[in-house]
Amino acid sequence: MRFRAASDQATLVYLGEAIGLPAHERVLKLLRLLQKEPPPWLRNIQPAYCSLMVTFDACRIDHAGVESSLKEYEARAEATPALKSRTVEIPVCYGGEFGPDLEEVARLHALQPIDVIRFHFSRSYHAYFLGFAPGFAYLGDLAPAIATPRLDSPRRKVPAGSVGIAGKQTAIYPIATPGGWRLIGRTPLKVFQSNRMPMELISIGDKVRFRAISREEYRWREPA
Repeated sequence: MRFRAASDQATLVYLGEAIGLPAHERVLKLLRLLQKEPPPWLRNIQPAYCSLMVTFDACRIDHAGVESSLKEYEARAEATPALKSRTVEIPVCYGGEFGPDLEEVARLHALQPIDVIRFHFSRSYHAYFLGFAPGFAYLGDLAPAIATPRLDSPRRKVPAGSVGIAGKQTAIYPIATPGGWRLIGRTPLKVFQSNRMPMELISIGDKVRFRAISREEYRWREPA
């Protein structure tokens, strides 16, 4: 457990050095305990792959006090059993106009497009954290056989629901936004809605499974 001052009222708490489930589990346990029993000085918590950004009331506590308190919380969190996670299924129509980068990803790995699709939906992913845009969940870990770098030049607009891959990650664009991930498909589901509770379909700690669907099913499920 390492600390670094991020501002006069924020501290970064590092709980691991490598992206993966061990660090993710520590982040998730500490996050859940702080949410369940928030200290009076706590203002906000922002989780990432291996760390938490903790914002505090500088009129009530200083960095040293925050670090001391968080060490106690982390010791308690580590002693708790492994957290149960829910599974979210995401239907995806792969390729064509929905996945303009699918064939290029296949070519880069000397695969057929159907192989990329099978690699993508054949495993469960972990929602490590949310960021970039409301409801944008960073999902890992992608099969090494199809891990692909981002595009050299981002697109100016990626349609909402687009499923992309970048490095060892995959994600769903919740809203239309610029983006540089390789697009291999699209889901008809709305993964973020401001008038829904919870607003995001996928939360940190969830497991995600993708399911391949036809264009007919996509059109049938597509919101009006």
